[in-house]
Amino acid sequence: MEEMTQVLSYASYLLPALVVGIVAYYFFKGHIANEEGRRRYLVQKEAQNKMLPARLQAYERLTLLLERIDPNKILIRVKPFSDDIDKYEELLIKNIEQEFEHNVTQQIYVTPECWDLISAAKNATIHIIRQAVMHEKGANADKLREYLLRNFMEEVTPSQKALAYIKKEVAELFV
Repeated sequence: MEEMTQVLSYASYLLPALVVGIVAYYFFKGHIANEEGRRRYLVQKEAQNKMLPARLQAYERLTLLLERIDPNKILIRVKPFSDDIDKYEELLIKNIEQEFEHNVTQQIYVTPECWDLISAAKNATIHIIRQAVMHEKGANADKLREYLLRNFMEEVTPSQKALAYIKKEVAELFV
């Protein structure tokens, strides 16, 4: 009987220690998880602050790309060397492709939606030029330029649409 009392006495001392130990274990486990999450957040925030200038520079370069391949601007900047409409079409498309290839690495800094829209603007511009060449078959390169410029003076070009999306995306960076 005395042994049973002694065992119960030890158990009465051990039980509160076990409860305190279990509570401390879960408290420290939660605290460590919270601290780890806070550290990850701070590291991510710091990385984001370091990445922001690179992203803004990418948006600037892509804006320049869109401005340079805009039909209204490329037609003024790239003049035909001869009257051959096919050679002028080739020259315009080559310029668009070169501009695009020069900026292809910028896609890693922008969202996939933004890059897809920029790529679509490039392809739409090339398509517009090819459609105009088919419409103006038999004309010379200067007539093609006039036709394209006349048609795009009033319209929103694919480049302008993509540029509006870039502006919206950049604005979201600062919200």
